[in-house]
Amino acid sequence: MTGDAEHDCRFFVSYTGVKLPLRLVNAIEPDQLSNRNTFIRGFFDRAGALTGFEKVVYGEIELTHSYAYHPSGALRRAEIVMLDEDPVTLHFDESGAPITGATSASGEARS
Repeated sequence: MTGDAEHDCRFFVSYTGVKLPLRLVNAIEPDQLSNRNTFIRGFFDRAGALTGFEKVVYGEIELTHSYAYHPSGALRRAEIVMLDEDPVTLHFDESGAPITGATSASGEARS
């Protein structure tokens, strides 16, 4: 993930929530990053929707989330990658309700 013409990159101290997409909290300016060991790099589309984030710890990306949305604005897909673990993809119906059966990168069903 990178900031580009389609995605605005902003920085945050942390995230909150148990429901996806997670909410990024406590925005910080880029010039404050040199004083931090841990921060969140968030990516937003032109409409301001969170399309993904990277949790950076001591210069390494430990966690990423990528989000895609239905035309209604409800979450359609979430891809989650944690350091040293297989990526997980979660799917949601048009109301944003989870569709049973998360899958790993190998296509295996996960509970």
